[in-house]
Amino acid sequence: MCGIVAYLGKSDAPSVLLNGLRRLEYRGYDSAGLAVMDGGRMVVAKAPGKVAALNDRARADWPDERFNRAAAGIAHTRWATHGPPTEANAHPHLDNSGDIALVHNGIIENYRALRSRLEKLGHVFHSDTDTEVLAHLIGECHHGDLFRAVCDALHQVEGTYGIAVMSARDPGKIITARCGSPIVIGIGDGETIVASDAAAIIGHTRQVIYLNDRDIAEITAETVSIRDLDNVPVDREIAQLAFDASAAEKGGFEHFMLKEIHEQPEALRNAIRGRLDFHLGTAVLSGMGTSPRDLAEISRVVLLGCGTSLHAGLVGEYAFEDLADVHSEVQQAAEFRYRNPILGPHDMVVAISQSGETADTLAAVRESNQKGAFVMGLCNVVGSTIARETGRGVYLHAGPEISVASTKAFTCQVSVLLMMALKLGRGRRLSREEGIRLAREIESIPDLVAATVRQSDHIAEIAAHYAGHEHAFFIGRGPLYPVALEGALKLKEISYIHAEGYHAAELKHGPIALLEKGTPVIALANAVPGQDKTLGNIEECRARGARILGIVTAGDSRVTGLMDDFIEVPPCHPLVASVPSAVALQLLAYHIARHRGCEIDQPRNLAKSVTVE
Repeated sequence: MCGIVAYLGKSDAPSVLLNGLRRLEYRGYDSAGLAVMDGGRMVVAKAPGKVAALNDRARADWPDERFNRAAAGIAHTRWATHGPPTEANAHPHLDNSGDIALVHNGIIENYRALRSRLEKLGHVFHSDTDTEVLAHLIGECHHGDLFRAVCDALHQVEGTYGIAVMSARDPGKIITARCGSPIVIGIGDGETIVASDAAAIIGHTRQVIYLNDRDIAEITAETVSIRDLDNVPVDREIAQLAFDASAAEKGGFEHFMLKEIHEQPEALRNAIRGRLDFHLGTAVLSGMGTSPRDLAEISRVVLLGCGTSLHAGLVGEYAFEDLADVHSEVQQAAEFRYRNPILGPHDMVVAISQSGETADTLAAVRESNQKGAFVMGLCNVVGSTIARETGRGVYLHAGPEISVASTKAFTCQVSVLLMMALKLGRGRRLSREEGIRLAREIESIPDLVAATVRQSDHIAEIAAHYAGHEHAFFIGRGPLYPVALEGALKLKEISYIHAEGYHAAELKHGPIALLEKGTPVIALANAVPGQDKTLGNIEECRARGARILGIVTAGDSRVTGLMDDFIEVPPCHPLVASVPSAVALQLLAYHIARHRGCEIDQPRNLAKSVTVE
C-alpha cells in the first residue's frame, strides 16, 4: 500500500527520492517523508498530504547544497494504519539516538509489547506508529554492525515488513529486508535504488533483483549482498523489467483511469495474442504447466481474490462450470485460510491478483500449497510474489495500471479466465467445433471493447443525469451479476456515491424497499439467457419511480423502451458480454466522478496494492 524508495549513488539523492515517490503516488497514501545523510548526521523532512507538500517542505528547510551533495537517502509515502496522517506519524522514523532512520511497509503486530520493553530501557517515542518501535529496536541492537542489528531486531518482530534502513554511523550503506511486503532492488551504473514497486526504478535501470521473504540485503552504490535472516548467503537472479517510464505517464489523457480504459483494446490483444488455437479449438497457456491428463483429473476449481479480482473470479466460476463441467467456487481470499478450507490434490486453486502482492491472497496461496492443492497465479506484475510462489499460472500482460481503480486488469483477468475455462473444457467435454466458436468469440473481445470505448462522449452525456444522486443500484443475472458488483464498486471507489450491486432476483427480497422516485437503477439487460426475468425486475423498479439506465445489446429495440437511458454493447457470447459491459460501467463511473469533481486516480482512503491484512 505504502511506497518505499531508497538510493545510493552519484546523483543528488533528494531529487531521486522525490521523483521516485511521485512515481509511487498511484499506490495511495496520506503523508510522505525522506531522510538523507548530510555531514555525518541524519536530516529528515516530513509532511502530511501529497509529495508536492513534502517537496515544498524539504526545499524550504534545506539549503540547495544539501540537495546537490547528499548521495544517499530513504523516502516513503504512508497510508495510515497506526495513528492519523500527521507529520509526527509520517516516515522515516528515527531511533532513540537519532542516528538510524527507517522506512517501513507492513504491520508489526507485537509492537505494543516491544514498545513497553523499550520504554523501560529509557527509549522515548514521538509517534503513534508501530514503525517507530522497529527503528528504536534496531538502535537498541546496534553495536557497530548495522546489518547485524537489523537481523537481530527482525528476529524479535511478528508481522509483515518491507524496510529500508540507514545509519549515520554506517555511511554509504543501506539495509533492506522483506517479509510479506515487496522489495525490489535496481542495479544501475554506479548507483543502486531500492523500492517497493518497480515503477520507482524504471527511470534508472531495467536490471532488478526481487527479494524473497526473509531476505535481507546490504547495498552500496556498487554492490548488493543478500542473506537470509539466519545470515546464510542466498542467490537471487537478476531480472529485466519489461516496461519503460513512458508507460507510467498520462499520455495526453486527463486521468490515468481514462487512459487505462482507452488502453483496454490493446491490453486485451496482448493478453489474448498467441494463446488461442483455432485448429483444435482450445487455448495455449503454457504457464499453467498442465498436461491433458492433469486437466482431466481436476475435480474442482477454487478461485481466490479480493475486490475487483474477486468479481473477475465470479465470472470465471460461470465459465468453468458452463464450459468445463467442473464444480467451481469463488472464495474471498482474506477469509480463506481462517475457515480451514477442504482442499486436495485434485483441486485447482487460481489466485487472482493484479499486483501479485495482495497480502490476503498470498496467505491463501500458502495455505493452498500447504494442503496439497494444484495452485496457480493469475497476475499482471511479472516477478511478483504470488507469481513466484505459485510457480505456474498466466500473466495478464495488461501493462502498468496506475489508477487505483482497476480497469484493464479486470477485463484482462476475465479474458484469461475464459481462456483457462476453454482449455479445461476442451480436455473434458467441449467439442472441437464448440471450442473453435468460443475461441473466435474470445478473439473478438478487443474489438468489442473498442466499440464500447468509442461511446465515451455519449456515456459522459448520460452520466450528467446521475452525478447528483447519492445512491444507486446495479442489477444483473448470470455472468453479468458479477459485472453489476464490479460496476457498483467502481462507482463507490471514485465518485463516493453509495452504490450496491445485486443479483436481479434479489432486489425484491429486501433492497427494493429503498427505492424512491428517481433512484438510479443500472440494469445489465443484455440479450443473454435470463433477460426476460431481468426485464421483469426492471418493470418492478419502474413502477416505484426508479430511473433506469440499461446496458443493452446493440439493436435490441425490444428493451430500450423500458429504459430512461441506455448504453449499447455489441452482440456476443453471454460469457464474453461481461467484458464490454464492464467497460461501459467503467466509463459511466469515470464520467460521473468527473462531473462531481472527484480526485479520480487517487480516491480517498484507498491504495492500489493492499499488502497488509
